[in-house]
Amino acid sequence: MSIVDEPVEISPGTLEALRQRREAMLAALSDDTPIYGVNTGMGRLAGTRLTVAQQAEHQRNLLVGRAVGGKPWLSPELTRALLRMRLRGFLRGDAAVSPELVTFLADRLNDGFLPAVPRDSLGSAGEIIPLAHAFQTFVGLGTVIEDGAEVPAAEALQKRSVQPFVLGPKEGASLIQGSPLAEAYAWVCGKRARRLIDWQTLCAAITVDVLGAPQAIYRGTRVEKLIEGAAAKDGVVQAPISVRVGPKVLGYVSRTVEELRETLQDSGETPADSPAFVDGEFLPTTGYHAAALGLRMDAVKAALIHAAEASVQRLHRLLDPQFSGLPPQLAVDPGPQAGLTPLHKRAAGELHAMRRLAAPATLGSLDTSAGQEDVQAFASQAGAELETVLGHFFAITACELIAGRQARYLRETSGAPKLSDTYAWLAERIEPVVVDRSLGPEIDRLAEVCLTSPDGPAGVRDREA
Repeated sequence: MSIVDEPVEISPGTLEALRQRREAMLAALSDDTPIYGVNTGMGRLAGTRLTVAQQAEHQRNLLVGRAVGGKPWLSPELTRALLRMRLRGFLRGDAAVSPELVTFLADRLNDGFLPAVPRDSLGSAGEIIPLAHAFQTFVGLGTVIEDGAEVPAAEALQKRSVQPFVLGPKEGASLIQGSPLAEAYAWVCGKRARRLIDWQTLCAAITVDVLGAPQAIYRGTRVEKLIEGAAAKDGVVQAPISVRVGPKVLGYVSRTVEELRETLQDSGETPADSPAFVDGEFLPTTGYHAAALGLRMDAVKAALIHAAEASVQRLHRLLDPQFSGLPPQLAVDPGPQAGLTPLHKRAAGELHAMRRLAAPATLGSLDTSAGQEDVQAFASQAGAELETVLGHFFAITACELIAGRQARYLRETSGAPKLSDTYAWLAERIEPVVVDRSLGPEIDRLAEVCLTSPDGPAGVRDREA
């Protein structure tokens, strides 16, 4: 299932299989065996048995009492990804929720229902706080985002002529189980990271082309194909390290992103509910403890920060006539004009912000729930930090692209043939800096284009096909 804004369709056969699993689970509940979160409390109160009357309200209460988060809210893309990941888990069948709940969730994805889900301060085992916010909206509580405004969930349901969902046994517990938010971050950030790698590959190639760096070191890399036919500068034995190691650094980023993708795939194949209903019995699981995803996202974050350091250094080399042979600071009139030095300072500031997030977010467990829940994975926080780091890196990438465009303009030569489309694409969007001007809005616009464009200006992958 792809996380895109396309309609969700569930086949009748799948719904029938879910119905059969649900009926088997309800039959298994008929004896007096304590089932966590169904006829017992949760956390430290798991030993408290619930009466039949208490069980009737318990599933709804699970959503209400744990919605203690607040702003800022998740982005719409991440919120939809969260809902889809929870749906993906339900379709596996081991949650044993009703086909009616699965259909309700799919319908809300299809009609643009967007719960307000907190992004920060989520210190729980698993993801009960954000998931309580996300899914209390199904019973008409909490807040939904409609056209950018906060709207009561009951009002949003009424607008859709939909009654609040009435939860059956285990369904409230299932809605706050697992780690769909961490999975959502892994999917969305993995997609953005792959896009960033394409753009950074172009940046690395542009720098090699503009500096006239020796090319033998790029043999067998993606950069080699892009710089084919580029002119080498006479007398240069070695380019600066940041220029030489670009493909290697990006190769490591690619490996960490691929490992994250594999971990996400494994997560989707593992029961997330605790207990899960497997082979006719209730089994405890650790599906809520998404440390593997969190640690992978921390690894991607570290790899990106290292790649950003190389990017900012390459940008600085472009401004230095010792390396570029171009006017200082890429200014048309150095001295009266600052040129692109302020651009580098913006990039340096973005990098500093990234470095402050270098510590692994998955570390730092504390006792909660009176010691019953004494270790947390903090995987969704790792995802939130990775998302932030990616945002900073896209800004750095925009700065490097603008500097590359300016350097090519000042060089007054055509450059590597396979980069001609890229240079033309940049020239259409960024005017040469012939006099100092405010580049901030242009950096932001280009960063947004880099973030949302799937394959780079002319398609790095297309060039390599």
